[in-house]
Amino acid sequence: EGTVLFAMFMAIWATVFLELWKRQRAAVVTDWDLYGWDEDEEELALELINNLQHEPRKYQHSYFRSTVILLLVLVMIAVLIGIAHALVIYRVIAVALFTQSDFRFLREQANTMAVMTGAVLHYITIVIMTKVNRRVALYLCDLEKPRTFSQRENNFTMKIFTFQFFTNFSSLIYIAFFLGRINGHPGNYVRVAGKWRLEECHPSGCITDLFIQMGIIMLLKQTISSVMEYLVPWVAHKLRKKRQHPKKRRMMLGEEEEAEDPCKRQWLSNYQLNEVNIFSLFDEFLEMVIQYSFTTIFVAAFPLAPLLAFCNNLIEIRHAIKMMRLCRRMVPRKANDIGIWLQVLEAIGILAVIGNGLVIAITSDFIPMQVYKYTYSPCMTENSTGVE
Repeated sequence: EGTVLFAMFMAIWATVFLELWKRQRAAVVTDWDLYGWDEDEEELALELINNLQHEPRKYQHSYFRSTVILLLVLVMIAVLIGIAHALVIYRVIAVALFTQSDFRFLREQANTMAVMTGAVLHYITIVIMTKVNRRVALYLCDLEKPRTFSQRENNFTMKIFTFQFFTNFSSLIYIAFFLGRINGHPGNYVRVAGKWRLEECHPSGCITDLFIQMGIIMLLKQTISSVMEYLVPWVAHKLRKKRQHPKKRRMMLGEEEEAEDPCKRQWLSNYQLNEVNIFSLFDEFLEMVIQYSFTTIFVAAFPLAPLLAFCNNLIEIRHAIKMMRLCRRMVPRKANDIGIWLQVLEAIGILAVIGNGLVIAITSDFIPMQVYKYTYSPCMTENSTGVE
């Protein structure tokens, strides 16, 4: 019952969080006098000014191109769902192998070990497919040929988030709603390749499998991935400084000028830092949105998710040190909101309500226990005088 109340609280918290963010955004936009500013209009004006003929670029929407891109997106989603099916097959085979192991512990805990190793393998696929999804989303945006940079950014955001959502949650959705429900019945079990039976839920319930899967993925993402986010830029910065020859430095900037002009020294030191691109902040946004999804959508199965996210954000907020000391200064851009990310967060809030409701109704034993408690238990029967 406590988990149900906590899931309801998280659904309310997600809504309040977004409303408070909108309020904060409105205050900042008003302070910076950006309330009536339109990014698309400014981009089109700059494009017109920079054009020698002073003619706006012609743009015509292509339904054929949009249809092709939609089909390619569906194909990519099918591939990601296929990877989730491959993880299911791995767990089925892993259970069979663990039950035949010479180690007693592996034989007794075959189901648990299969879920744990499957979660580690799922994390590896997330790391690999994140890079693949980015390249595919960029390629689709190039095919789409949006009119402005903001449209391109919004289209890319929607594609990469859709791909990342299916990469991260396809396996979790299977465990939450399909595991143990499509494996047949005695005498007519569903088998993989006619040999291995589909895996059953943990003896304590399918919600335990979901708990283990989410716990391992979140721990690995918040340890290994966070360390790599700091380590890779630091190593790249050290290698860049080591390759920077003193003679080349003197050629770029005279020794006397370097000693006399502090601005030129600062320019040169900034040039020696790691390069920045459009993904420098985009990756941070994407990581936080995926973490927000883990924290809200299946919180009924993994109540520790908000605590782990809070501990991780205490470290993530220090990424400003990495951006300031290891990366070049970014070119500032006007913005009166976070773009399409707000719509993404609102969609996640809706999915959180639906997902937690389905987990409580389907995955957990909460409803069967309540039905038994208030309908069939000895304490509720009229003729019962006690519990035997």
